[in-house]
Amino acid sequence: MAFEDKTLVCKDCGKEFIFSAGEQEFYAEKGFENEPQRCRDCRDKRKRSREGDEHRQMFKVICAECGKETEVPFEPKNDRPVYCRDCFSKHRPARRAQF
Repeated sequence: MAFEDKTLVCKDCGKEFIFSAGEQEFYAEKGFENEPQRCRDCRDKRKRSREGDEHRQMFKVICAECGKETEVPFEPKNDRPVYCRDCFSKHRPARRAQF
């Protein structure tokens, strides 16, 4: 089945976000039937609030690959590139299932 990027609207903040083909494929592999209801920022914020980590310090950075501004939960060092979530996933080696 070929997936195409979809534009969805976040139910919390009302902003549009992309539900990428790769994310759709992941959802299908995991057997998830519903599309995400929240954008990445709202999902992360909701997750932090559930974990009691609402006040975790975040650092604003510019992605070394695409130039997009993003936030990371660690203080970046000048000797290593920092990527946004999308670019990081491109650089990260594919994980193998461990049994």
